[in-house]
Amino acid sequence: MVRRRRQLLLFTSPALAFFLLFAVFPLISTIYISFYKEDKFVGLDNFVFLFTNDEASERLLYAFLHNCQFFLIAASIQLPTALFMAALLTSGRVRRMTSFYRTLLFIPTTLSVVIVGFIWRLIISPLWGIVDYPLLGEPATALPTITLMSVWQYLGIPMVFLYSALLSIPSNVIEAAQVDGASDLRIFFRIKIPLIAPQIGIITILTFIWTFNGFDIIYALNGGMPGPDYATDVLGTLFYRTFFGWGADLGNQNLGAATATVIFFIILLGTAAYFATVQRRLKVSQL
Repeated sequence: MVRRRRQLLLFTSPALAFFLLFAVFPLISTIYISFYKEDKFVGLDNFVFLFTNDEASERLLYAFLHNCQFFLIAASIQLPTALFMAALLTSGRVRRMTSFYRTLLFIPTTLSVVIVGFIWRLIISPLWGIVDYPLLGEPATALPTITLMSVWQYLGIPMVFLYSALLSIPSNVIEAAQVDGASDLRIFFRIKIPLIAPQIGIITILTFIWTFNGFDIIYALNGGMPGPDYATDVLGTLFYRTFFGWGADLGNQNLGAATATVIFFIILLGTAAYFATVQRRLKVSQL
């Protein structure tokens, strides 16, 4: 038993060290810096400024609402599309081409965000693209357009996840339903979806975390700028401008660290609330 524990520790120590170095240590350092102003400890003053200063609180609120919009659009499009693709690939109708279609749908995920941003800029350019309208230049369409780009890039991840979940359903359950005369559509909605509901929930919360950490695609398209009339300003870009500065404004590391800490706790509270309510009910319903 002792030898086995040593082996487990030996094999997990590189991943644990990597996690501590690149996840835990930066998080603790960020929270630590957020309690200081230059070299002076100021307690919660930076957080009070974020929530009470008119300009700072307005920017924080708008960025939070844009993240919520980002999440709602992404979840409402990505999850149904990924589920449809996974169901189609497991249905047997494309049995000969399953590997090809899986690879084809997953290829965008392997691309760099910079490449994706450049490709989509060419596609939707009002000068030489396929759309004669400045989708990224109008406040009403800028954020939904960027969200669709991000959904297109990362669609392969939930698709593969749901594909594996559908394949893990015992065949005898499906065969019993078919013997009882259930149609394919009824089997899918009444048997398959309830059985993979926990996996669907996990994908939903991962989408929540991904969208509230969203920064890369917006930075690749706009260079960290908040877009037309702050229409694409999310919490990630707000943190970037606050910490590193933007234009003639100098960055404030302590205030930026406080912004990052707020983002962390928003994601933490959202994730904890989900697992305390929705995921627990899903597990109880399957017992």
